[in-house]
Formats: sequence, C-alpha cells, structure tokens
Amino acid sequence: MTETVELPRVGGPGSGLGDNWRVIVLNDNHNTFEGVAQALSTTLPGVSYDAGMTMANRIHSSGRAIVWTGAREPAEHYWERLKDQGLTMAPLEQS
Repeated sequence: MTETVELPRVGGPGSGLGDNWRVIVLNDNHNTFEGVAQALSTTLPGVSYDAGMTMANRIHSSGRAIVWTGAREPAEHYWERLKDQGLTMAPLEQS
C-alpha cells in the first residue's frame, strides 16, 4: 500500500502563491452606505461598522476602494462573501 504525501506549495515569482491579492469594491447605484458598511464589517476581520462606513465613503467618492489585501485563498473567500452580499466587485488583483 502506498501513501500519497502532498508537498507544501512553494510559490515562485508570478505563481500567485505567496503574493498579496487585493479585494476591491466598486461603487454602484444600488447599495446603500449602511449596506456596504454592514457587509464589510461582517465579512472582513478587524473591520468595525464605523471603519466600514469610512470605506463606503471612499468607494463612493473615488469609484472603488481596496478593502483587503493579503494571501490569495482568504482574498478569494472574502471576495466571494462580499459578492454574495450584493456588493459590486472588481476582479481580484495581484499586487
């Protein structure tokens, strides 16, 4: 009987592993400031409702805002959760 051992993934340049990814929310005409703040504060670690309101203002005034940056897997998770809550999302960006 053989056993399969999965080696740790090692990311080289351009592999996307180990790089930071940006979660970006876009301005739209159907989400309220309160709704955006609520979605951000319940999805992103360490983001309070007040911080979510500050981000909502930034999204509104500039058309978009980076709301989280980090490893690819959690970035994908947060992106999906925010999209599922009705926010308008830009594609994930590698930084």
